[in-house]
Amino acid sequence: MDIFEVIRDRRSIRKYKDIPVAPEQIEQILDAARLAPSWKNMQCWRFLVLRDPARRAALLEAIPDDNPGKKAVAAAPVTILVCADPRESDVENGIPYYVADAAIAFEHLCLAAHALGLGTCWMGWYDEAKIKQALAIPEPLRVVGFTPLGVPDQEPKPRPRKELKDIAYFDTWPANG
Repeated sequence: MDIFEVIRDRRSIRKYKDIPVAPEQIEQILDAARLAPSWKNMQCWRFLVLRDPARRAALLEAIPDDNPGKKAVAAAPVTILVCADPRESDVENGIPYYVADAAIAFEHLCLAAHALGLGTCWMGWYDEAKIKQALAIPEPLRVVGFTPLGVPDQEPKPRPRKELKDIAYFDTWPANG
C-alpha cells in the first residue's frame, strides 16, 4: 500500500474484533509517530499504551456516556493516549504548537496502523483531569487525544470531502472566500 492509498483509505473505526494486537505492531506504529516533525525538533509528544483491562476501564470513566467512541475504546484490545509536554514546544502567533506537534505524530500513528491493517479512531471528547488522575499523567503534560487500536470489525464508507477547488487557492485569496 503506498502512502496515497493509506491516506485515501484510512477511516475512523468504531468496531473491533476480539483479536490481540502484536507488540511488534504497536512498536512499529509508535515508531512511525516518533518520526513526525515538530517545533524546532523538540519532539514534545509522549505515548501511553493501555493494554491492561483495568487501566483501560479507568480511561473509560473519563469518557462521556453519550460519546459514540466510548464503545470503540471498550471493544478494542489497545488504547494509545497521545500526550504532549508544552515546555517542549512553543507559542507563535498565539498558537500553542504542542497541539500541532502532537497532532502530526497522532496522524502518523493512525496512518501507520491503517497500513498494517489495524483500525484507529481519534478521540477528543473526554475529561482530561479525570484521565490524568486515573492514569497518573503528571503536570504539565496535556492529553491531546487517544485512539482505540485493533483489528477492524467494520469497513466504513468514505465520508464526504470538500472539492479541492473549494479549499485550495493559488497565488491570491478569492474575493468570495
